[in-house]
Amino acid sequence: MPFLGQDWRSPGWRWVKTADGWKRCEPFSPALEDGNSQLSDISHTVILADDDDDEEIYRTEDCEFATKKRKKDHCRNNTNSQCFYREKWIYVHKESTRERHGYCTLGEAFNRLDFSSAVQDIRRFNYVVKLLQLIAKSQLTSLSGAAQKNYFNILDKIVRKVLEDQYNPRLIKDLLQDLSSTLCILIRGVGKSVLVGNINIWICRLETILVWQQQLKNLQMNKQVNNGLTLSDLPLHMLNNILYRFSDGWDIITLGQVTPTLYMLSEDRQLWKKLCQYHFAEKQFCRHLILSEKGHIDWKLMYFALQKYYPIKEQYGDTLHFCRHCSILFWKDTGHPCTASDPNTCLMPVSPQHFIDLFKF
Repeated sequence: MPFLGQDWRSPGWRWVKTADGWKRCEPFSPALEDGNSQLSDISHTVILADDDDDEEIYRTEDCEFATKKRKKDHCRNNTNSQCFYREKWIYVHKESTRERHGYCTLGEAFNRLDFSSAVQDIRRFNYVVKLLQLIAKSQLTSLSGAAQKNYFNILDKIVRKVLEDQYNPRLIKDLLQDLSSTLCILIRGVGKSVLVGNINIWICRLETILVWQQQLKNLQMNKQVNNGLTLSDLPLHMLNNILYRFSDGWDIITLGQVTPTLYMLSEDRQLWKKLCQYHFAEKQFCRHLILSEKGHIDWKLMYFALQKYYPIKEQYGDTLHFCRHCSILFWKDTGHPCTASDPNTCLMPVSPQHFIDLFKF
């Protein structure tokens, strides 16, 4: 039987510490190889010191500790030498076996799956923001120190993207609000809960979040200059068709604020009825009926009332996938080393909440 995977008798991977946490060292990284060669030259250089006009030669072994420290400082300060995981997938195992000891943690998966690049993909942006929001609500203290640092680095990239592109600021505002509330509780109850790192670091992070919130509050949408066809030039049936494509009530309200015509279409009772029927079951309607002054069901108010009691269906352009055959979590476009005869039958899309549940023990 062939042995699939890395030989357990090998010396293992080399790791370097970067600004985003510990990264696996790849031998093909030219920047790191140049840095290591420079450090090797330093470590093998003969060090001369004056002592009563005599030159004393120190052996390389005596300088081993100083050399290691220089290498560590070099990798920490040199941003060009950062190495990232070549594989954009992770094996999810919850218990020890003869081949594997330990288990996969939420922080390890968060570091391995390259969420830093995912926020630049418009299809994955909402997915990553929702995942960060769920972590902020309940799983922040379960992350390792490196994963927490990676978390805030990704959050910084998300905020900068929203400030530059004005893309979906409402999502990131909700995320920062939940995160600041969680941090206030954790900082106030320090000693009762586990916070990795110095308390002053968390206070600085909370101050950074407040700065981000103020920047988003002052965000001004750039007016698009376009002499061609605009949204207002479309016929009514096309505008109505666009509104029926939305699955989020807040998006319908936001679009209705653009023009008086869109506002009229966004107040259509049939539109909100379809939205309620898409997200909720009929049994749930009976428990929270809201009638208007005319005696009709107010479907718009019903939608926001039901949203407080029941989860709505989530839609994302791209999500993580889990292979039931290999127990591997990965982005679908990057793939994974599957040994199944028909890999597509083993794939299962993973929602943000399902991602969190995979690592609960």
